[in-house]
Amino acid sequence: MKFQDTYGIALKDSNWTIPQNFDACFDWKYDDSRKAMMGLYQKGKEYQWDATTRIDWSQELDPENPQQLPEEMLPIWDMPLYQKMSPKEKANIRLHQQAFGLSQFMQGEQGALICAAKIVTQVPDMDAKFYASTQVIDEARHVEAYKMLLEKFGVVYPMTKPLAELIDQTLRDSRWDFTYLGMQVVIEGLALAAFQQMRDYAQNPLAASVNAYVMQDEARHVAFGRLTLRDYYPQLTEAERSEREEFLIDACWHMRDRFDNRELWEALDLPVEACMQHMADSGAMSNFRSFLFTRIVPIVKDIGLWSPKVREAYAKMGVLNYADTDVEALQQSDDQIAKDFDARRKYVDDTIKAGAKAAE
Repeated sequence: MKFQDTYGIALKDSNWTIPQNFDACFDWKYDDSRKAMMGLYQKGKEYQWDATTRIDWSQELDPENPQQLPEEMLPIWDMPLYQKMSPKEKANIRLHQQAFGLSQFMQGEQGALICAAKIVTQVPDMDAKFYASTQVIDEARHVEAYKMLLEKFGVVYPMTKPLAELIDQTLRDSRWDFTYLGMQVVIEGLALAAFQQMRDYAQNPLAASVNAYVMQDEARHVAFGRLTLRDYYPQLTEAERSEREEFLIDACWHMRDRFDNRELWEALDLPVEACMQHMADSGAMSNFRSFLFTRIVPIVKDIGLWSPKVREAYAKMGVLNYADTDVEALQQSDDQIAKDFDARRKYVDDTIKAGAKAAE
């Protein structure tokens, strides 16, 4: 069966085009004096990996709970409607809900792939072009890895409308820093928190490892946006910074409120409004929405978009307390956790080889 035949919602079109209007920028200085940026580029080169070999794809998924996630992570797990379902019906809901979430990861990674390619073309500094070029291959690998994982699910979903709207807005703007702000800071910052939830709670080693390895790359991507914008935004006028803050606030509200899974409930023929209302009233979902901003808020503060109106917006969202989060410590943790997954797999492989040799 072809991958496109596994969509849980019929595709209206097989392609999505966004008109572009921006200048391609060449840099004749070839300046590589920013040590932090070149250090990130060096890591980008050293940390390249192959999704087909680093991950053990022979591992299987549980058809009733593919990622082996706690039941409480299902947004409607405590709805009377769900509680009354048969075990088979519950298993089908879990399968589709997990596939829906992973599908957004995959679809978002293709958005990041296109944004990274645009950054290579637009950004004026050569060292930033160097690093962005490593991000292009990173994002292609992430799309590949999530596609391979979803093939094991046997079901995939299109990009949600809210995510598509933000990517559309990010790509349509001709100014290069808006691509950074929309993708590197907001979308990828939020994605890192969502990846972390899957990495830390999934008991299936295949699903957990995919998210761990993607996070190792994505932490560098967010750092890239942080380094670039931290240098650039102090050069802007107050009016120019205000325009970016308005975009940022709108994007954050937009992404915060997109987690209603409307398309999923419709596809499963569940009472859509009731499911969405349950999610809106759920304390667990409220905590999850706040957690998603763990990586975004401190970076926004660091890059200088920290006016009273931004702080007020984050206070209303209930995420201002993340302002002093140590992002670098989180990035180091992401890197170490991925290495720990590698070490565990090497230990298993070495044990199997030793056992086979002893049996000879």
